[in-house]
Amino acid sequence: MEQFRLPKIPVPHLELPQAVQNILTEAEERLQHRPRLLAQFRNCFPNTLETTTKLLDDGTTFVITGDIPAMWLRDSVEQVMHYVPLAKEDEQLQRIIGGLIKRHTFYADIDIYANAFNETANGWHWDANDETEMSPWVWERKFELDSLCFSMRLAYAYWRETELTDIFDERFKRVMESILSLWKTEQRHGEQSPYRFMRRNCPAHDTLRNEGLGMPVNYTGMIWSGFRPSDDACDFQYNIPANMFAAVTLRQMGEIARWVFRDEKLVSEMAHLEEEIRHGISLYGTYRHPEYGQIYAYETDGYGNFCLMDDAGTPGLMSIPYLEYASTEDIVYQNTRRFILSKENPFYYEGQAAKGIGSPHTPPGYVWHMALSMQGLTADNDKEMLEMIELLENTDAGTGYMHEGFHSDDPNTFTRPWFAWSNSLFSQLVYKAMKKGIL
Repeated sequence: MEQFRLPKIPVPHLELPQAVQNILTEAEERLQHRPRLLAQFRNCFPNTLETTTKLLDDGTTFVITGDIPAMWLRDSVEQVMHYVPLAKEDEQLQRIIGGLIKRHTFYADIDIYANAFNETANGWHWDANDETEMSPWVWERKFELDSLCFSMRLAYAYWRETELTDIFDERFKRVMESILSLWKTEQRHGEQSPYRFMRRNCPAHDTLRNEGLGMPVNYTGMIWSGFRPSDDACDFQYNIPANMFAAVTLRQMGEIARWVFRDEKLVSEMAHLEEEIRHGISLYGTYRHPEYGQIYAYETDGYGNFCLMDDAGTPGLMSIPYLEYASTEDIVYQNTRRFILSKENPFYYEGQAAKGIGSPHTPPGYVWHMALSMQGLTADNDKEMLEMIELLENTDAGTGYMHEGFHSDDPNTFTRPWFAWSNSLFSQLVYKAMKKGIL
């Protein structure tokens, strides 16, 4: 049997919680016949805790994305989501995850539009010359609809798993109300929004056109977004997967408002906005493709223009069941899935080593490990799930970790060797397969 050497793991920031150690012990038994996959899982499952997590003195938790010293709201949630099912009986994980939720609400209370933040008010920025309302706490102020959805996703999942309510303080409720107000404003972005973003001397995907306002949109009931989950600017400002995510988030926030805060008025307002978004998606967010039938568009402007594609990041069209907007049996999702896993999707690539979805965020021909993990997580059959695991296993370039994108002809050519979100999503997939008993 071929032997695999574990790459050197960076010095951990904190001791691994017992529940995480138990999973690694379980993997030693279940994956012993797959030594390479076992080595990858041993590296990737604890990677967020070992390399990106810092417990702060105020009881909150700061989680960097990996090779960038800032915390993205989106990334930090997905970096820890695979630990949430383990948190009920583990007080150390409760401290870590509960602290991260509190850190999210602290940041959202500072700037409801920002996507990434500094550990302290140190004034660090991705680009110090961005033309928008910056704060010394803010690393980057790209308004991405999905960012706040992720904050609420983590809080909801943690609450449902642990039944703990200490995270739901006055600030949390204030942030929920701010999110609701923000999203109502961004339904009518051109008429009501104060948000502008411009970055000079940069690629076109790093700034908003029309003097920072973005391209014109028609009212649809959906919520405007400046940027995609990739941090690239939207072509058409209604991003369909992000609006799906927002609809699910409103339902989840409604449950918190009802059962924790006992605020039926807030519940009603959230349900009304959710209905408007869902109606907007059904009316404006689908496209009749000549080969694949009715599919979900990636973006639209409400004027009949569509962006037909999928991006490797979450939320994307592939991740619709993962977000719990629709099931894998949904016929429009099935049509969409066939479309995005075909060459009709301009960011689907097939090479000698792999085939899958990439992103305009990386060079042509690059498939993302995250896209392969998500394809496995949303597969409706064990065969496809196992195929994705094997593909991930064989494209790590011998590093023992997942990456951002890699060339579909040569996995040794890749971007971002330290990308904790990708490691976490891979771990989630492998652990799901372990629990199903198919590995």
